[in-house]
Amino acid sequence: MAAKRGRKYNSVSEKIEDRSYTLSEAIPFLRENKVSRFDETVEVHMNLGVDPKHADQMVRGTVVLPHGLGKTKRVLVIAGGEKVKEAEDAGADFVGGEDMVKKIQGENWLDFDAVVATPDMMKFVGRLGKLLGPRGLMPNPKTGTVTMDVARAVQEIKAGKVEFRVDKGGVIHAPVGKLSFDDAKLSENAATLIEAVVKAKPSAAKGKYVNGVTLCSTMSPSLDLNVVELTS
Repeated sequence: MAAKRGRKYNSVSEKIEDRSYTLSEAIPFLRENKVSRFDETVEVHMNLGVDPKHADQMVRGTVVLPHGLGKTKRVLVIAGGEKVKEAEDAGADFVGGEDMVKKIQGENWLDFDAVVATPDMMKFVGRLGKLLGPRGLMPNPKTGTVTMDVARAVQEIKAGKVEFRVDKGGVIHAPVGKLSFDDAKLSENAATLIEAVVKAKPSAAKGKYVNGVTLCSTMSPSLDLNVVELTS
């Protein structure tokens, strides 16, 4: 059964033309037809021609958006020794070792948006898989969040680093900023993300890689984007 949409949502949907939009058209459309009172997040969704059931067709990576996401992420660093001060100096919000792991386990404490861990701490962090994994918070070497260079990891996350990963349906969902951003910043952020996903194409992926790209804000319907313009 299809979800029932509100009157405002439907009124915006009726304005969408049956064609693909360029970024320079889609971004102003979202802003001009904003229906909420809060600063909505702008999201890119990419339908990829891959089968995530096969490990060699998994699409995953990170990208630092040139203009950030419009909010500062709270970063937890799990490390020991000299890496504790390094993380603190880099701007980490929370820093600790096994004590932090116990706090998360014992108190179900999850007041952070990203986790960075040094390799030696993963023997403790591994206990948190069931808590952090489903929330996309588990540190991973492939996304640069299991590293000895904790300062760089923290700085990149604070600067607007976005992790993308294809879901079971072959779709990537990622934020690219806020509606309050000007057109140029949103456009550059979106283009940067899309370029990163295109570059992450697995060698095992055959045929058409990007089947479709849409842009929306938190409360808006989606606009189909011109794939050729974005991926050529």
